[in-house]
Amino acid sequence: MPGLSERILELLNKQLNAELYSAYLYLSMAAYFEGESLKGFASWMKKQAREELEHAMKIFNYIVERGGRVSLEAIEKPLSEWESPLEAVRYALEHETKVTKSIDELFKAAREEGDHATEVFLHWFIREQVEEESQFSDLLAKLNMAGDDPAALIALDSALSKR
Repeated sequence: MPGLSERILELLNKQLNAELYSAYLYLSMAAYFEGESLKGFASWMKKQAREELEHAMKIFNYIVERGGRVSLEAIEKPLSEWESPLEAVRYALEHETKVTKSIDELFKAAREEGDHATEVFLHWFIREQVEEESQFSDLLAKLNMAGDDPAALIALDSALSKR
């Protein structure tokens, strides 16, 4: 199997770094939720951060397996404050839609180059993004239903701690 083209390698490294940023963002959100005394939300976000690190490592290992060179970039400082839990989750959902677009672009490039191995590799990420967006959409819907009701927020926080 031939190695990765320069274009695909560049895009894979870009995606690897995006996954690391996602982990950093979700850790920042966990810290925000800790500061708001929402330990269930914080725990949920810490788990999200760990998942993003796993995604990054999948890409890291794939690059190496295909004979490419991993290129790590500086990780941008994420936001650390939001107006409300609702705004934080809305921000996370918007972020996940950007990640989905990035993976779609990578898949399209692999298809254009006839890199079937990378296409197959990316199928897992495409399915994972459907799950990620669904989870954040569901959480956002529940926060919208909770509105300004502190009891509903506390109940949701408790439910999230069981993830």
